[in-house]
Amino acid sequence: MSSGESYSLSVMRRLEAESIHILREVAAECERPVMLYSVGKDSSTMVRLALKAFYPGKIPFPLLHVDTSYKFPEMYDFRDRFCREIGAELRVYAYEEALRANANPWDLGTVKCCGLLKTQALLNALRLGEYDGVIGGARREEERSRAKERIYSFRDAHGQWDPKNQRPELWNLYNGRVNPGESIRIFPLSNWTELDIWHYIELENIPVVPLYFAQERDVVVRGRHLIPVGDSTRFMPGEKPQRVMCRYRTLGCYPCTGAVRSTARTVREIITELKEAKHSERITRIIDHDQDGSMEQKKREGYF
Repeated sequence: MSSGESYSLSVMRRLEAESIHILREVAAECERPVMLYSVGKDSSTMVRLALKAFYPGKIPFPLLHVDTSYKFPEMYDFRDRFCREIGAELRVYAYEEALRANANPWDLGTVKCCGLLKTQALLNALRLGEYDGVIGGARREEERSRAKERIYSFRDAHGQWDPKNQRPELWNLYNGRVNPGESIRIFPLSNWTELDIWHYIELENIPVVPLYFAQERDVVVRGRHLIPVGDSTRFMPGEKPQRVMCRYRTLGCYPCTGAVRSTARTVREIITELKEAKHSERITRIIDHDQDGSMEQKKREGYF
């Protein structure tokens, strides 16, 4: 092993140890913890860390998927198979009232649709489950508002976030005490980068949704975005589907998630590609750019 490989391995194991420490703190401090499971690469990494943190026992908290009904079909297939294989308790919540009213990003716009099917749905699910510790896969380097998050991020009784009203975190000591109705959002991957995630996926041979790997796909070229074509996709005047070699750096609802041109078909090729990347993966998420300060406003309202 070269010195470079040795250094990289030691970095990954330090990040792993920090995240495992955080997950064990959550299990020790919180009465009703839950891990949000979005079916993406960060969620898969968190689940692997949880499996290692509590081995040989099972993960001591459920996985919660807030389902908008607009995820890629491949994500649903992967979710059910993966959770079944690892023996995790999967809980799925969808905001049925909004879905019956035909909430969708085409008619409502991404702000209102996300507010209903993601933010309000999440708050409903957390209230019904009475969870006091909610583990998520956000990383500080993803987006500027997420860079403000503490590892233990306090939320008030309305599920809202005030970045100016957070607790100090000294010497890796975390304060998880909350009053009834309040909660803590916990981010064990805070100090990881997108490249770290893929290095760890390679190191641990973690299965991920095939959408992350390049192949020819039907998309609509809309400005800088490659919008996937689904059963309900609405085209703008003059638009036609094109067959493009591409992959997804991040996964969300298919109407709001852009692909990137790529030929990376393996984890190693993705790592090589990311070393030359100039922008965060979140640049492909339309909901992050639908208005100025969009993500921070959503987070203040309760979005993860």
